Amino acid sequence: MRKIRLPVLLWLAVFVVMTAPGWGQAVPTRQSIPRTADGKPDFTGLWAGPGFTHRVGPNDTDTPRVSNFDPKNFAPFKPGGEALFMQKETGEVLHDDPTAKCLPDGFPREALAPYATQILQSPGVVIFLYEYMHFFRVVPTDGRPHPKDVEPTFMGDSVAHWEGDTLVIDTIGLREWTLDATTRPAIRYHSDALHVIERIQYTDPMTASYQITIDDPKIFTRAWSQDFGMKLHPTWKRYEQVCEENNRCEDGKCTASDAQK
Repeated sequence: MRKIRLPVLLWLAVFVVMTAPGWGQAVPTRQSIPRTADGKPDFTGLWAGPGFTHRVGPNDTDTPRVSNFDPKNFAPFKPGGEALFMQKETGEVLHDDPTAKCLPDGFPREALAPYATQILQSPGVVIFLYEYMHFFRVVPTDGRPHPKDVEPTFMGDSVAHWEGDTLVIDTIGLREWTLDATTRPAIRYHSDALHVIERIQYTDPMTASYQITIDDPKIFTRAWSQDFGMKLHPTWKRYEQVCEENNRCEDGKCTASDAQK
């Protein structure tokens, strides 16, 4: 099974039951990087993204963790930018952590969640199916531009192109929302001008590098990046996760699960 050693998380409403192959079953591995019909690297499969340790154990296990952006990578703030970015708790759950009311975590925070990500790829499109809250992204990879009028949403508008064997995803149209799960010393909010660039590339047949570049001209003087990783788990499946069904942190008031007790 996916190895579970999660801390108590305010922003996670549910812990998903995660299963894996029977004990002693060999975990299949690949010897080469697969490619689609158009010759591009094929990322199709179930992945543990930045929200895992990637210390893969027997029976295809992995340890979930909540990943956040490291302040050491931040660019300098613009005048007034730090106040927009570092927002103190107000006592209002909708501001302090909207996920406690089962509202979306949004992007790029979704990419850092300790839940599996399924990728489906074919020539001209890559689809991301996130286990957490059932979010998805359908990303055209034919180099098309963003639409002229993009309505701000939680996941934004994404388009992509290839630079050699690197998939480069460009996302705009993100509504002002929490950047990651950090709450101390303050909650990190990005603005509605956020522009995110992702760069995904295989480093071996079972592993990919995943770089996220944050460009928020209302907050920072320049763009900045952080490197993460992704690990393929061939025996995993994506499970149903419904925040509202077993929300033990509703309104920010958390109770322990049976396992935690």
